[in-house]
Amino acid sequence: MALATATVLSAGSLAACGGSSGSGDSKSLTMWTFKQSHVTGLRHAAAEFKKKTGIDVQIQAYTPDDAYATKIQSSAKTGNLPDVLEIHSDGEERVFGAAGIVSDFAGDFKGAWADRIQPAVKESGLITEARFKDAEPKTAKDHGIVKGARYSVPLTVGTFGTVYANKKKLAAAGITKAPATWEEFLAALKATKAKDSASGGLSLGLKVQSTGLTWVLQPLAFAQLGQQGYEKLFGKDKSADFSSPNGLKVLSMYNELTPYWMAGSQSLTIDQADQAFAQGKSTFNIGGTFTLAFLKENGMKPEDVLAFGLPAPENGAVPDRALGALALTGLSVTATSKQPDNAKKWMQFLSEPKVAADFAKDASDIPATELGADSAKVLGPTLTALVESTKGTPQNTYDPARGNEFRAPGYEQDDAGTILADLTPLKQFTVPETAKKLSELNAAYWKAAGQ
Repeated sequence: MALATATVLSAGSLAACGGSSGSGDSKSLTMWTFKQSHVTGLRHAAAEFKKKTGIDVQIQAYTPDDAYATKIQSSAKTGNLPDVLEIHSDGEERVFGAAGIVSDFAGDFKGAWADRIQPAVKESGLITEARFKDAEPKTAKDHGIVKGARYSVPLTVGTFGTVYANKKKLAAAGITKAPATWEEFLAALKATKAKDSASGGLSLGLKVQSTGLTWVLQPLAFAQLGQQGYEKLFGKDKSADFSSPNGLKVLSMYNELTPYWMAGSQSLTIDQADQAFAQGKSTFNIGGTFTLAFLKENGMKPEDVLAFGLPAPENGAVPDRALGALALTGLSVTATSKQPDNAKKWMQFLSEPKVAADFAKDASDIPATELGADSAKVLGPTLTALVESTKGTPQNTYDPARGNEFRAPGYEQDDAGTILADLTPLKQFTVPETAKKLSELNAAYWKAAGQ
């Protein structure tokens, strides 16, 4: 969406719209979002904001993403953008900033506002030295961003590798609590499959080639091998890559899921896999923390779902592995807003702990605000479990946002994901054959990079 918008818009076209930089006299703001699941929570927050400040905030949703992109494109041309946009974090705001759609508010993001945001995502929306350097080529979609600018602040965070289970189906198989280890997870799958051969298994949108790799195998490999061992799987050293004993061990563990995949998992998109789970066609489903809101939209109640981070192996290098949080959506002030000061007040208000907690409960999503020890009282057990899965130390946290410096330049995750799908669920290759193919893929990328 962001890339499509950038090809249409430019800073010059927006300047011609004549937006005001003042705070304005109006007491009404408009905010757009692409997340229908966020609307109720945002409207509840807006009602509280009006009581506190007298400022009215109108929330408008445009879905799906392509409709949202079209709306932004057409409105930017005519100067009819809202005051605040909810955006996809860490990419979209930079494209919008380069195009002049959103404004820099780095000077305002400080003090209590900045202190409330979770440390792991506090830099999201900020143009760091590295991000600025990546945008220097004129061919970059975000070419023109300003170093040190901040074009968004995180609203929601989350991670991948989150497991959801149907409580009723678990109870029927005699399971009453979340598996604490990889071994317990496999035992639970075996029990539910034995109880219900048709729908006792596991769903995941494997049609998206990278999901098996990034949502299951990589956090599993990190937990089994530790940070260094995990990174060496993608390196040039064949004694430590996927063809090594460590690589074969991890692939063998991943292959243990083969008997439990829901029929047709390899042909399901992410949404289709989630819908299948919501419809009772599987007992377990792997997604992200953001999946809970989608399940709710498809008829499942959060209290009917058991949620937990993908378990780590009992005897692995990191048995207490956490899943690192990513900024998922953020808030930006449009460059044409006539009330930028009030817009920033609204954004600050949404970061207040009580407001953020109430929004999270309404939206079934994790807020970027650090909620503290009492959050479980407001969020309930399912959301709390999602929050807890992201809490760890730098040493025990698998960070999906970590840079790719340990992989060959140009490495494509989909290529590795396709190879993994041939191992499981398709059973076209054995573990040693898969290890050989992944090792050859790594070598080809390193060679192409001249390294």
